[in-house]
Amino acid sequence: MLLMRESYEETAVRTLAEPVQVAPGSIGSIRVLRGQLLRITAQVDGAVASLFGFSLADPAVWLSVHHTRVFSNSYLLGSGMRLVNNRRRPMMVLGKDSVKRHDLLLPASTTAFLRERGYQGEGCLDALRGELARLGMVVPKLPDPINLFMHVKLTREGDILPETNLTKAGDSITCRVVMDTQFIVSACNTGIEGNDRPAPLLLSVAENLHDFNAE
Repeated sequence: MLLMRESYEETAVRTLAEPVQVAPGSIGSIRVLRGQLLRITAQVDGAVASLFGFSLADPAVWLSVHHTRVFSNSYLLGSGMRLVNNRRRPMMVLGKDSVKRHDLLLPASTTAFLRERGYQGEGCLDALRGELARLGMVVPKLPDPINLFMHVKLTREGDILPETNLTKAGDSITCRVVMDTQFIVSACNTGIEGNDRPAPLLLSVAENLHDFNAE
């Protein structure tokens, strides 16, 4: 599934975005063209990445965690799983994943939520709003994220229980992107116990897996 590609013109100019460093408590963005690979890497232990994505052709089409759960009939993110948009069309396919624990249930933090819980810093949703404004993208709503590397579990009774984050420096996920997309990734505080230590992230793009070896 990692090799899945939607057809594109071989004569088209294929640009490759430069790697983006996302500092703890901040947000970063990177453009990925269909057929390219996106890798998100934790640079220190305990990192969490709140992932958002918007179609470059139509920002009203976004990566939807809700539709992804329904499309896959699962609240667990697994290898080969298609992550879909709010039109129920695939945007990316999860390939290599060294963590295999991610959250598809919890919403993004807000600055107000963090303040109520005694945290400092900007919330993920407020940071997303600012980054969209910087990029000049107008969207009809702010979607919930896919919370990469966040460790939570769902009990039989339906309780969502945060668990201590086990992500290590160098852990990463790699996805094949199948739609030209502006990805926005937050390293802001989630406000979720056990997953509440903002840590730096690296966003990188490649045409093929072996190209990442040059990083």
